[in-house]
Amino acid sequence: MKQLAFISFLLFFSFATTRDLKRFARDAEHQSEIVHRFNDLKEENFKAIAMITFAQYLYKCPYEEIFKQTKKIVDLAHKCVTSEEDPECSKTLSTIFLDEICHIPELGKAYGSMANCCRKADPERHLCFLSFKHSDPGFLPPYEKPEPEVICKKFQEDKALFMGHHIYEVARRHPFLFGSTILALAIEVEHSIEFCCKEANVKICLEEKLLPIKERVLLLSKINTYFCGILEKFGERTYETEILAIVSQKYPKAPFSEIKKIVKDITHVHMECCDGDMIECTDDRDEIVSYICSKQDIFSSKIKDCCEKPVTERSECVVMAEFDDKPADLPSIAEKYIEDKEVCKHFTEEHDAFLAEFLYEYSRRHPEFSSQMLLRIAKGYQSLLEECCKKENAPECYSHAEEKLRNHIQETQETVKTNCDLLAGLGDYGIQKVILARYTRKMPQVSTERLIEISKEMVGVGSKCCQQPEDSRLSCSEKRMSLVIHNMCRRVEALPINEKVRHCCNDSYADRRPCFTELGTDENYVHPLFSPEVFTFHEDLCTAEIQRSKELIMLVNIIKLKTTVTDEELKKICTDFTDMVQKCCKAENHETCFETEGPKLIAESQAIFTV
Repeated sequence: MKQLAFISFLLFFSFATTRDLKRFARDAEHQSEIVHRFNDLKEENFKAIAMITFAQYLYKCPYEEIFKQTKKIVDLAHKCVTSEEDPECSKTLSTIFLDEICHIPELGKAYGSMANCCRKADPERHLCFLSFKHSDPGFLPPYEKPEPEVICKKFQEDKALFMGHHIYEVARRHPFLFGSTILALAIEVEHSIEFCCKEANVKICLEEKLLPIKERVLLLSKINTYFCGILEKFGERTYETEILAIVSQKYPKAPFSEIKKIVKDITHVHMECCDGDMIECTDDRDEIVSYICSKQDIFSSKIKDCCEKPVTERSECVVMAEFDDKPADLPSIAEKYIEDKEVCKHFTEEHDAFLAEFLYEYSRRHPEFSSQMLLRIAKGYQSLLEECCKKENAPECYSHAEEKLRNHIQETQETVKTNCDLLAGLGDYGIQKVILARYTRKMPQVSTERLIEISKEMVGVGSKCCQQPEDSRLSCSEKRMSLVIHNMCRRVEALPINEKVRHCCNDSYADRRPCFTELGTDENYVHPLFSPEVFTFHEDLCTAEIQRSKELIMLVNIIKLKTTVTDEELKKICTDFTDMVQKCCKAENHETCFETEGPKLIAESQAIFTV
């Protein structure tokens, strides 16, 4: 698996960060990790994050068992605060948590082969447990929300117990959702319930306030799962480069020296959360936010209110704050990176730092671009310099950089515009059929059910992003498409998929979306033989929802029989199908009509399949 060639410019920045210095001072005072984390987070937050950690690993365990495990960790923290001499106090938090999990008597009975992880030594044991974390909450039954009266009664009787159950239920259904995010959203839930239980219409109030929080939980869980997947698949350097682009967009007034200080720290914090080290992640995230808040004048004018909040709410607020306004007096990026005759000298002598600063400068000027697009621009700029700096007249060669970069930007903008125009013209269902046809041709080995699911998710991206202002569409589309593509790649990884799809999934993180956009029909696909049994038509087609579902299935099956089927041929078959459904659903005996007309449709279409 190749990573982006230009990622090498973000070799680990050689600086002592604020967080590193604080940790050094802290470690000099305490050799016990559990002690300094407990002192930093204070008991209430430490206990909540410990419970989240256990619930995300032990999703089948009842609340009472998770609470018991959490109490053991908190008791140990109290013991170690009193005296750090106990050998348990010198263990890492990860080891302490996994030791407790491995002491559960019937772990194997409840979790099967996951219990075998306990036979390994760390860090292999840690990695083994991580491999059993499920990214899809479908393995648990849907959470059944109590009636409003029950919510208010239980909340008022024992608020701490109620919120403990809430945090537990969220954590076990979202094993990659960062602990600090779960806590911050839980506080919003708590405030909403406190308010609504005093209102005349409790039910309407709770629905209005809790539904947006639930939607944020689902979205942030997808985003965190995605980030962890990118870290695992493409590595720390790729991820750190993306964080550089995002942070530069978010804090465009901050100098590069400050941006690079927090980029490495943010990457490290995300690695901690993705590794399941939620206590360390929460504590270190709080420190980064404290540092940013201590320098608001440098970083952002948009975080003043956030920085005045209590620590748990403050961190999430700062992370979710909008991008600051970019400085009005920024000089043209061309001056230093295109017009300067010494570009090749800087590129050769300061290679990593030069390219990192280029990405920073480009990103802070373009909040409307997605981070993936910014990475492609940086990659394109590096490739151009590698080519031009070998030539005799290098300045003349790289003087065309802006034009080449602009061409890529315009191509991406046109792709977004074309798809939004299609959506406006065809509607959600119409464009779903177009997308389904495209992706069935690209990867016909994927199951019909999964292809329909992918097409539906992609329609969702369009429905959300095409309603945005024009300057936000591109970023919205690529960000959300990246989530869909990553999930798609993860699910087809184990399938005997064609090599072109595998290449798009694995070769380059930044190029994933355009790679799939440009991907053509799988020419090596071996088509199955035509079978009439694949196409069956019954009176249930007279229900609109079933008609649409069966039409999508038929569309996939047609393309799998012949991936080179033309759009015109598909359109004719779909039109004939619709005509047949309308005719038979008006007939006196629906089923008899379908028994007559169905074989006719199959016979008319069979010539196309067998060519």
